[in-house]
Amino acid sequence: MAGKQDCAAEQLKHWQEQRGCQKPDALTTGAGIPVADKLNVMTVGPRGPLVVQDVVFTDEMAHFDRERIPERVVHAKGAGAFGYFEVTHDITKYCKAKVFDQIGKRTPIAIRFSTVAGEAGSADTVRDPRGFAMKFYTDEGNWDLVGNNTPIFFVRDAMLFPSFIHSQKRNPQTHLRDPDMMWDFWSLRPESLHQVSFLFSDRGIPDGHRHMNGYGSHTFKLVNASGNAVYCKFHAKTDQGIKNIPVEEATRLASEDPDYGLRDLFNAIANGNYPSWSFYIQVMTFEQAEKFQFNPFDLTKIWPHKDYPLIPVGKLVLNRNPVNYFAEVEQMAFDPSNMPPGIEPSPDKMLQGRLFSYPDTHRHRLGPNYLQIPVNCPYRARVANYQRDGFMCTTDNQGGAPNYYPNSFTGPEDQPNLKEAFARVSGDVQRYNSADEDNVSQVRDFYTKVLNEEERARLCENIAGHLKDAQLFIQKKAVKNFTDVHPDYGACIQALLDKYNAKGGKKDCIHTYTQTSSHLFSKEKANL
Repeated sequence: MAGKQDCAAEQLKHWQEQRGCQKPDALTTGAGIPVADKLNVMTVGPRGPLVVQDVVFTDEMAHFDRERIPERVVHAKGAGAFGYFEVTHDITKYCKAKVFDQIGKRTPIAIRFSTVAGEAGSADTVRDPRGFAMKFYTDEGNWDLVGNNTPIFFVRDAMLFPSFIHSQKRNPQTHLRDPDMMWDFWSLRPESLHQVSFLFSDRGIPDGHRHMNGYGSHTFKLVNASGNAVYCKFHAKTDQGIKNIPVEEATRLASEDPDYGLRDLFNAIANGNYPSWSFYIQVMTFEQAEKFQFNPFDLTKIWPHKDYPLIPVGKLVLNRNPVNYFAEVEQMAFDPSNMPPGIEPSPDKMLQGRLFSYPDTHRHRLGPNYLQIPVNCPYRARVANYQRDGFMCTTDNQGGAPNYYPNSFTGPEDQPNLKEAFARVSGDVQRYNSADEDNVSQVRDFYTKVLNEEERARLCENIAGHLKDAQLFIQKKAVKNFTDVHPDYGACIQALLDKYNAKGGKKDCIHTYTQTSSHLFSKEKANL
C-alpha cells in the first residue's frame, strides 16, 4: 500500500522531516524525570530478580496496563478529522443559534465516522450503518449533531435500543455473530423494514467515509430570535458524490485492507484533497406536524422532499487530520443533549432516550469530567457552573468560586432570556405501543421508486444471502414482512432462499428436523 501519495504509510517519515535538525528530546518518566536507561530493567546481578525500586519500569508498565479505556458499546471502529462549518445561506428566520448568525461565518468542527456493530478492530467495509457524528465548537458551547449515513433507523422507541444492539452483537454463549438473533429481532419489529432495506441495498457498504451522506436523522426544533419555533431535520450531502463498494470487493478489502476507510480519509486530507459536505435543513411548522399523515417524530420514516424541500445552509469541510488518534478521536465524545440556544429536541422518542444515554455512557467510559478533555472542551465558550471534583479534573476546578446556587457572592447566574421555547403538551401518561404504525408505505416507495431493477435484484440477493443462515421459521416471518411491503419483494427473496435451502442451508431444527431429515439426507447425498 505504500506509495508517494500514501501519507498514512509514511507518517513517521513526515514527522521526522518536520522536526528537521532538532536534537531528540530527553527521555523522561511520566513525571518528567530524565531516564538514563530505557532498555534494561534493574535487577540483582545480571541474572537476578527485578527490584521494586525500578521506578522507570513501574512507571512504564503501570501506564501500559491502563492504556485502553472501555470500548464504545456501539460505533467502536471509527475515523475522525477536523475542519470548519461555513454559513452560505441565511436561516436566521428559523433559528437564533449564533452558529448560523451571518453568511460567511466559520465555526470549527470535528466529525467522527464509524461502523456500528463491530468492535474496534473490525473491518471498515462490512455491511453496516455508518455513524456520522458532527461536533460544532460554537460561541455558545458545543453543538453535537449525532447522526448516521441514513435518514432513518431500525426502531422508533428508545426502550428497544439495548435489545436491538444486543441482537446485532455477539451471541452470549458462542460469542459469534448470530443471524438468528439479528433476523428474529428484525422480523418481530416490522418498523425495521425501512432501515433493513437501506442497509442491504448498495448503500449498505459505502466507499470509505468521504462518499456518503450524513443525517441528523431525528426531528429537532429550531427557535428564532422572536421565540417562534419550527421542527426540522438536518442533512449533510457529500460533495464527492455517492460511491458504494460491490460485495465481492468489500470482502476482499476486509481481508487485505480492513482499515480502508480510515486510510482513505487520512490520505485525502494529508494530500490536500479536503472532503466536504453541503449542509441543509428541512422545515415543518407545528401546524403541519399536527396534520401530517404520520407521526413526524417517527425515526423509521423520512419527510418527503417534495413536500418539505431541502433548504441550503452551509458547507462542512475537513482539512486537518488528528495529531494523535487516541487523544482526539478515541476520546472524542458526542452528546445529542449538547444544543445551543435556538436548537432544541422534539418529542422524537429515540432522541429523547439519547439525551440521557449518550452523556451517561461518556461518564462511564471517560469519567465525569470528560468535557475537560481538550477535544471535547467547549473552548470557544466560557464554562461556569456549580459542578466540581470527580475523576480527572484537569482544570483549577473553578478556583474559589461558590459551588452552590443560589448564592450571594456573584457566582454564575442563569439567563432567563434564553429559556427554551414554550411547548404545550397534554395526554394520558402510559406506555403507548407504536409497533402497529404504518411500517411499509415508505419502504414500498423505496423499493419501487428509488431503486431500479438491478438495484432491487442486488437488494434481494444481499438479504437472502444473509437471511439463509437463520432458522426456517425466522426466514418465514421475515419474508412475510417483505411481502407486506410488496409481493415481488417477498417473492424474490423467497425464491433465492429456496435455492439456498435446497443446497443444505441452515434449517429450523426445532420445527422441521424430524419431518425433513430423511428428505434432506437424500438430497444432500445426491449432490455429493
